[in-house]
Amino acid sequence: MTPEEIYARLLYRDGLILVLDKPAGLPVHRGPKGGENFEQYFFHLRFGLPRDPSLAHRLDRDTSGCLVLGRHRKALEKLMHLFKQGRIEKTYWAVVQGGPEQNEGLIDLPLGRLDATRGWWMKVDPDGLPAQTRWRVLGRGHDSDGAPLAWLELAPLTGRTHQLRVHCAALDFPIFGDPIYGAGREPEELLHLHARAVKIPLSNNKPPIEVEACAPDHMKKRLAACGWTQNLDDDTIVARQERENERERARLEAKVEGD
Repeated sequence: MTPEEIYARLLYRDGLILVLDKPAGLPVHRGPKGGENFEQYFFHLRFGLPRDPSLAHRLDRDTSGCLVLGRHRKALEKLMHLFKQGRIEKTYWAVVQGGPEQNEGLIDLPLGRLDATRGWWMKVDPDGLPAQTRWRVLGRGHDSDGAPLAWLELAPLTGRTHQLRVHCAALDFPIFGDPIYGAGREPEELLHLHARAVKIPLSNNKPPIEVEACAPDHMKKRLAACGWTQNLDDDTIVARQERENERERARLEAKVEGD
């Protein structure tokens, strides 16, 4: 990934944190078998600091969207504390097969490891750790073969491994393209799960940092079948630029007052 390519994925930057739009299909860090990973390109994102930014959390290899990095040790510690406390709000978009009958709800199903041979694959387990996910239907439609689809907004209230994927599958609406918990996928299909937004209360005396990632290309066809339009992403880009302009105005005003 060239510097220009990773810069194009930079959604937010300040002195403490970065938020990137992670592509689907690329692991966030090096696995036991090696191979390309997103983290290996973080040296492009120092922006004058002596060290690479570091991951404050993880996204699955096949999940796209908002990924938060700390630019130095103190910022990273603060972010990881906020994630651990559940104070960072995360919103995901998913296209699921079938779909729930209702338009919104709460999934409250504890999760545990599937078995010792399956790594981090998970299952619903009454003796597992508590796991809760709020969901809302944003649209409904049909795939090209006539199969029903639904476009969901998912908000994890806990942070268990594969939580959204297992929860949706457990209620009989697996996320499209999920090779583990779904009905399988074609080789060219990617998981239709996107980390749409994060809300980070980094400062006690400033509004939370809010960042949104536009819909990834591999999801647009089925999102559109459920009512999504490009205007939603256009509005996201405009709102992002307006927030950047406001931050720049505030920075310049503070500089003037300091002078």
